Amino acid sequence: MPNSNRWTADDLPDLSGKVIIVTGGNSGIGYEAALQFARKRARVVLGCRDLGKARAAVEQIKAASPDASIDSMQLDLANLASVRGFADAFHLQHRALDVLCNNAGVMALPYRQTADGFEMQFGTNHLGHFALTGLLLDLILATENSRVVNVSSGMHRLGRIRFDDLQWKTGYRKWFAYGQSKLANLLFTFELQRRLEAAGSKTISVACHPGYAATNLQAAGPKMQGSSLMESLVGVGNRLFSQSAAMGALPTLYAAASSDARGGDYIGPDGFSEMWGAPTKVECTAAARDTATAARLWQVSEDLAKVRFDFSARSQPGATA
Repeated sequence: MPNSNRWTADDLPDLSGKVIIVTGGNSGIGYEAALQFARKRARVVLGCRDLGKARAAVEQIKAASPDASIDSMQLDLANLASVRGFADAFHLQHRALDVLCNNAGVMALPYRQTADGFEMQFGTNHLGHFALTGLLLDLILATENSRVVNVSSGMHRLGRIRFDDLQWKTGYRKWFAYGQSKLANLLFTFELQRRLEAAGSKTISVACHPGYAATNLQAAGPKMQGSSLMESLVGVGNRLFSQSAAMGALPTLYAAASSDARGGDYIGPDGFSEMWGAPTKVECTAAARDTATAARLWQVSEDLAKVRFDFSARSQPGATA
């Protein structure tokens, strides 16, 4: 790996002809990643719940890069019907998918359920992206040197997979629920890589995390709780201690496009406690590398999402109900 202190968005290779999906690309880390992908001539698709915000983001990126090839499509990861609708629509418009950036997420929310009855953080951060990846797998496998990038968090260290109560029906604790969802992102990443290798595929699965970056993610929970005090404290913390969203996007960019990224890598900032800095390979907990837990979570996720991954798929849909 090159000296990570020198790696910036300017080190991205030319991405002409590449098709890249960024979920949640209308703001924060996703927006900054999409901006740089478009600047390097990729064909970018923003998958977003709010199409109004997505279209505004598209216009902003086009204003910064007039030749940008970028579009938006509706995608609500908290609704599996929406995930399937997005995948179906994408298949009608595209015959390749070079990079799937599973970026969108929610953090430390008061207890909520998805449209399908899953705890919101687990359902959105993990199951929605798990289903999306499976439903697009045929295009991913059919595209030479393609990648799946899953955005996790240092907060995965708080997590454990509560197989006895994945949906937090009892004893809900928002930060531990967030940690479970981010741990699930890593378990999915590494298990996907193992299955890709077993299938003889050149597609790679890479995880990353942004460190402490100033985005609207931190304020969402306090807003939902109606806590103006906590919202203000989050704002102060972002101003004093965080790095910019553009810096926070660097691990995503590195994972998605650097020639030095390898399948099964976990990329994060190289600074103090992985909170700030340039992208480098970082460590995760032993729980995130546990193969038995990963295999069990995979099976449970397929059952819950009603998606089956077909690693032999090339031209037909990559997952079936």
